Amino acid sequence: MSWDSVPASAAVALYPPVAAHDAGFLDVGDGHRIYWEVGGNPLGRPALYLHGGPGGAATADARRFFDAARYRIVLFDQRGCGRSEPRDRLEANTTAHLIGDIEKLREALAIDRWLVFGGSWGATLALAYAQRYPTRVAALVLRAVFLGRQRELDWLYALGASQRFPDAWERFVAPIPARERDDFVGAYHRRVASADPAVALPAARAWCAWEDALIAGGQRPAATTDADDAALLTLARIETHYFVHRAFIEEGELLAGVHRLAGIPGVVVQGSADAVTPPAAAWELCRAWLGATLVVVPCEGHSSSEPGIQRSLVAATDRFCGADVGVHRAYGRDLDTGAGSHYRRRKK
Repeated sequence: MSWDSVPASAAVALYPPVAAHDAGFLDVGDGHRIYWEVGGNPLGRPALYLHGGPGGAATADARRFFDAARYRIVLFDQRGCGRSEPRDRLEANTTAHLIGDIEKLREALAIDRWLVFGGSWGATLALAYAQRYPTRVAALVLRAVFLGRQRELDWLYALGASQRFPDAWERFVAPIPARERDDFVGAYHRRVASADPAVALPAARAWCAWEDALIAGGQRPAATTDADDAALLTLARIETHYFVHRAFIEEGELLAGVHRLAGIPGVVVQGSADAVTPPAAAWELCRAWLGATLVVVPCEGHSSSEPGIQRSLVAATDRFCGADVGVHRAYGRDLDTGAGSHYRRRKK
């Protein structure tokens, strides 16, 4: 492991906005279709962005972590969330399914190897994919590492963050009867899965408000109450579905599998004040992964919108765009490019 400081010389944290030049849906089986977008240079270095959650969605701003003149930037919405179909579906929705979807998308886009970028849950999924398909990963850029271990779930939903933010924790605990408070993840999972909106929606709002409060340093952010109820419900349903099953990852699996990353370089960016995914997991990962550079950003937290975090992530993608991170080939034939797409298959 090596240790880098925050790149203070970066004048602008993110690259300018760039539109997608291609988009569509990919049928990944089990009744699921995932929505994907490609932006940047069609002949550039392939890069995949993995959104967080589980249950979040990719946004156009995700492309701004990459130099669009040098990267071919791929985004997609994971099963059951964002623009993927059907929304909220929990059947055939596990970490193994998502890993398979990533590989199907790579094949459909005819990419040999790509840089994989993910934060929080996206970092978990990036590590799981890289350990399953190491020859397809040229480099990893990770933020706010979450390894899916019980101690990390306990920090969030038992004894840990509750001690730092007792007022926000009190609001989180309030909707759950005393008899169910030995398992908050299970209690919330049962409620957000209810077909009755009067049960599911208040639980979803409370679940998401706790996470938002941790990101905001214990404050009560107004955005939670103003957010789209459907998006909150999707996030809470999928997140509790994954967490009640311990992220569908064996205890300690991602640390035990670090040897599979041999030869893959990586940058891990971690806020020192992150209250959602504290620095210990990033430290343990980078101690075991010899190819990793750990960048600790002082006094910043979990959010990818914090300026030091952004500068460090952009510095990481800039570092790797000069390497041989992938070879462009023609688009695969099984890719549905969707209406309005202007980038079509090219000759080899």
